[in-house]
Amino acid sequence: MDTSAYLKAVVEQTSTFADWVHGRDAAALVPTCPEWTLADLVDHVGGTQRMVAMLVGEQMTDPSRAYAGYVPGPTDSGQWRAWLSDGAAEARQAFASVSDDTPVWDPSGGAAGVPFWSRRLFGEACIHRADAAAALGMRYELAPELAVAAIEDWLDTMTSRGYWENRPGFADAMRGGGQTLHFHATDAPGEWVARREPDMVALERTHTKADVAVRGPAVDLLLVISRRRPLEAAPTLELQGDRALLDHWIEHMDWVTG
Repeated sequence: MDTSAYLKAVVEQTSTFADWVHGRDAAALVPTCPEWTLADLVDHVGGTQRMVAMLVGEQMTDPSRAYAGYVPGPTDSGQWRAWLSDGAAEARQAFASVSDDTPVWDPSGGAAGVPFWSRRLFGEACIHRADAAAALGMRYELAPELAVAAIEDWLDTMTSRGYWENRPGFADAMRGGGQTLHFHATDAPGEWVARREPDMVALERTHTKADVAVRGPAVDLLLVISRRRPLEAAPTLELQGDRALLDHWIEHMDWVTG
């Protein structure tokens, strides 16, 4: 997917999210984000999209002004649909005003800039729509190709140098001696091998044997590795190898709230 395709998907995913949450109980708890209410979830989705739109649209190489300009969501859930839709539209317009090589700050440590943020907003929209589904009892569906792209975003971001350096607790937990985890989508092209090393988690897109392997439909794989669904609730997934290694990995994939 390219930048425009990511932003098109952001608008579509956000539209569905907005329809689901509009007019609902703002105090409803979000079980997949235990510290959040539905209002917190809406605030995060819409506020993040506006913040990234500011970063990208104004071509910022320092994020401090974008952070300071964070716009909280309305307290009235009857205003949520319009507010969320407007935020997604702002983001799409901001990305349309730049090129992929426009210098823009990003936290990855790889100076990926515009492409990083387009994919990151897409991943956010997919994952947080799953949060809304869990909170509201809605059925969550995502096309396999989109689920693969969201897995790519999740794994690439979580194994980035920037995440390692800025989350010392995560880095300490993930240090290893070469232990490998293989994630394999079976309904769309997508395979990843994560290798825990002393100073990083190396991510490869390959098919190879690993200490533990999980394979199955991309959407179920996405929900399990992002902690939105326990492995026991995803019978379509096949597990081979060291279950404890997978449990340790998922336990520390706590990039949810905070």
